[in-house]
Amino acid sequence: MKPQEIEAKSMEIIEQELGARASAWPPEELLVVKRCIHTSADFDYAHNLVFSPGAVEKAKEALKRGVAIVTDTSMAAAGINKRSAAALGVEVLSFISDRDVAEEAQARGITRSAVCMERAAALNRPVIVAVGNAPTALIRLREMIDEGRFRPELIIGVPVGFVNVVESKELILQTDVPHIVARGRKGGSNIAAAICNALLYQVHRA
Repeated sequence: MKPQEIEAKSMEIIEQELGARASAWPPEELLVVKRCIHTSADFDYAHNLVFSPGAVEKAKEALKRGVAIVTDTSMAAAGINKRSAAALGVEVLSFISDRDVAEEAQARGITRSAVCMERAAALNRPVIVAVGNAPTALIRLREMIDEGRFRPELIIGVPVGFVNVVESKELILQTDVPHIVARGRKGGSNIAAAICNALLYQVHRA
C-alpha cells in the first residue's frame, strides 16, 4: 500500500472504532481528533480534547493569512508539515535551542519555554502557539494575556506530564483566546504537531 492509502485506511479504522462518538464532533473538529488518535493510537483524545467556540475556523483563517506557528520544542516544530506551511506562507518557529534564550532563562531564573513565549509575543505579528511539553509556557502565556501583552490567534495547549500540567491547561481554558486543549495529563510534542497538521491540511495538503 502507498503511504496515502495507509493513512486513509487508518483514518477509516479510527472513525469506525469511534462509532457514534464521531457524530458528536463538528466535521472540522473531528479531523483534529482523528489526527491526534492517528498519531498516538490513543482514543482518549476523543474525550479530552476541548475546542473553544469556532477555534478551528479561526485558526484556518489565520493560516490563510500566513501566520507564524511558534512551538515550545524543536520536536513539535520538526513534526509540522513544512510544505503545507510554506504553501500558505506560514513560518514555523521554535526558539528553545537559541543560545540567548538559554542565557536569559538562566539569568532570570525562569524556564526557556517561558522565554520562548515572550519571544513569540515580541514578533508583533499574528501567531499560533503550539505547546506540547512545557506547562510553564502556558502559564507565561496566561500572564501575558492577562497583562494585555499578547493575544495569539490560537493556543494549542497539550503539554504532557505530572507537574502543573493539568493546572496550566485549565488556565488557558479560562481565557477567551481561541484554543484547543487536551485536558488532563496527556499530550506531547507529537500531539501539538498533529493538531497543527490537522489544521494545515484543512487549508492546504501538500
